[in-house]
Amino acid sequence: MEFHPQPEPGQATPWAFPAPDRDRLPNGLTVLRCHRPGQQVVAVEISLDAPLEAEPEGLDGVATIMARAFSEGTDKLSAEDFTAELERCGATLDAHADHPAVRISLEVPASRLAKALGLLADALRAPAFPENEVERLVNNRLDEIPHELANPARRAAMALSAELFPATSRLSRPRQGGEETVKRIDAAAVRAFYEDHVRPATATAVIVGDFTGVDLDQALTESLGAWTGSSAEPRPVPAVTADDTGRVVIVDRPGAVQTQLLIGRAGSDRHDRVWPAQVLGTYCLGGTLTSRLDRVLREEKGYTYGVRAFGQVLRSVPPSQGAAGTGMLAISGSVDTPNTGPALADLWAVLRTLAAEGLTEAERDVAVQNLVGVAPLKYETAAAVAATLADQVEQYLPDDFQAGLYERLAETGTVEATAAVVSAFPVDRMVTVLVGDAAEIAEPVKALGIGEVTVIPA
Repeated sequence: MEFHPQPEPGQATPWAFPAPDRDRLPNGLTVLRCHRPGQQVVAVEISLDAPLEAEPEGLDGVATIMARAFSEGTDKLSAEDFTAELERCGATLDAHADHPAVRISLEVPASRLAKALGLLADALRAPAFPENEVERLVNNRLDEIPHELANPARRAAMALSAELFPATSRLSRPRQGGEETVKRIDAAAVRAFYEDHVRPATATAVIVGDFTGVDLDQALTESLGAWTGSSAEPRPVPAVTADDTGRVVIVDRPGAVQTQLLIGRAGSDRHDRVWPAQVLGTYCLGGTLTSRLDRVLREEKGYTYGVRAFGQVLRSVPPSQGAAGTGMLAISGSVDTPNTGPALADLWAVLRTLAAEGLTEAERDVAVQNLVGVAPLKYETAAAVAATLADQVEQYLPDDFQAGLYERLAETGTVEATAAVVSAFPVDRMVTVLVGDAAEIAEPVKALGIGEVTVIPA
């Protein structure tokens, strides 16, 4: 029998987050393009400077309805015809509204990019916003709200936002609007919001994929380049205050067999120099199945299927304003009702032990390997790259931020990561939201002494 030589490992190929080329079309539209050989499905992200805070008073949700209505026809095509043309291109078009902006996402085979860009440009340039379609979208949104309120995780997120931020802040209210505000939205309100906030001069297009054989300059000129609109001054981002005094809010669900946990506080955004260390420390605390929270609450105690710690950016501020952005730091999971008190006690014990003893070198090394090592797989698709570049635009970050983040993660030491995560999750400055049976969990939670306990209806 003849054996072939055992393969030898080759040299690892260096990887870095793709660097885009940035330019501006004559109509003022900023364009970031990133050629990714082999990515035959091109991803396009359009970021519109129409943040939730710009919604008129009493019309929370109008940005979401507008985003959904972009695919409901143009001055040239009905809603049905517009959808049919997208399907002929093999394209998908999605849109949503969030605190920083309205985002429209397009994916299409590279061979049909020019045609799809034309459809996208028509939707931006001359959306129809027909009354019957807007009414249908409003009704759809109203139908969604009861389901969101019935979902423990969504209900916990709503309660935490309402607790952390003042009622006057848009951050405190549901992103897609509540029943009272959504029912007021009509086609005229959607059109007015569009006229006030959607224009090429304040928008950014991110295009990622394999452009071989595609005249991208011509395709852009004939599509998005033909979109016109007035100029506008950058909108100042209002300052945000938050109250993270340690306390507990129980959203009462009589008879619930599980308790949904969401423990959080307000934090900074990615402009903060401590962000890389915070990402690393938070990952060690609760970023994966082998992190501390899961080791104790899942593996040792069997309270839960999993608990996660995370940080997310809510709204960033342009560096020129000289103010800090706003993020949220949180721990989330669910436990069975009888073990709600013991699980919270052990969770707080994990936080106290972390503050007293710090992270280990082994925890830090595994976290760096996972966070940095998975990056080439995480950004294997054009859509993942385009979404991250668009996030950077909306958060006023430089185009090379993500590439630099991986370098800083690799350089961050155990002491620095420990300091960041302990500062991010202080045991006496966390707002705890529990969605569960108050009659069963209120007294055990009060006995923990983690803050005043308030019960509110579901």
